[in-house]
Amino acid sequence: MTKRRRITLGNLLAWFFLILTTVISLFPMYWLFVNALTPIYSSPPLTPILWPAFKLDNIERLLTQGSPYYLRWMLNSVLIAIAVTAWHMVFDSMAGYAFAKRRFPGREVLFWMILSTLMIPPQVTLIPLYLITQNIGLLDTPLAVILPGTAAAFGIFLMRQYIQTLPSELIEAARIDGCSEPRIFFSIILPLCKPAVAALAIFSFVRVWNDFLWPLIAIIKPANYTLTVGIANMQGEFMTDYGILFAAAALAALPMIAFFLLFQKYFLEGVRMGAVKG
Repeated sequence: MTKRRRITLGNLLAWFFLILTTVISLFPMYWLFVNALTPIYSSPPLTPILWPAFKLDNIERLLTQGSPYYLRWMLNSVLIAIAVTAWHMVFDSMAGYAFAKRRFPGREVLFWMILSTLMIPPQVTLIPLYLITQNIGLLDTPLAVILPGTAAAFGIFLMRQYIQTLPSELIEAARIDGCSEPRIFFSIILPLCKPAVAALAIFSFVRVWNDFLWPLIAIIKPANYTLTVGIANMQGEFMTDYGILFAAAALAALPMIAFFLLFQKYFLEGVRMGAVKG
């Protein structure tokens, strides 16, 4: 016989608080999709719509009357986000492995120097980054957004902390068997880091997908905009078609949701493993 769980007032309050915070957190996203599926032409209604009309008028008008570059913006954002995420997964993992398992002079000092860059506001580096990008001729190209994001201190820290929990005996055994360092990393370390790599991929993809300030500065031609910059420029000076704007924002949110659902298994596994490992 299994013991029945006792329902106490504390449990009920905890569940009520969790459900309330979940509803509050998800309501803006729900309201976005409701307005995207409800015909809106000038301004949104004063009272929030709680149930969508399930009509695609706003999406049809977005593709026919909205910006002719919207699909191009979507493609630009997808290519940039995937490229930056892939570079993060490779470079941050390699750096994390080096700082976690390799021994070399100045390792701790170099690691803390990299980690200290997290305290530098990104706005401080905008002017130097712009001048460097301009001088090497990458301004107004996708590489202007991709190259500055190929590695990050947070990703290096995340991978280093996770790889430190892996047994060093596996690496020593591989070296005894004659494995080279690249083979040790790609054949042994990287497969064992799937949860951490998945978490890093989610964080990197969402950050790059939502990035606004640097693409706004580095990209000049409307055809080269990312989605965040393009949607911001869809707002008119005197009048804004909020139906088209809601549809554009809703479609822009779908890739992030799909990316999280694709990697959530490994992401949640990494959270559980991190909770029990010392």
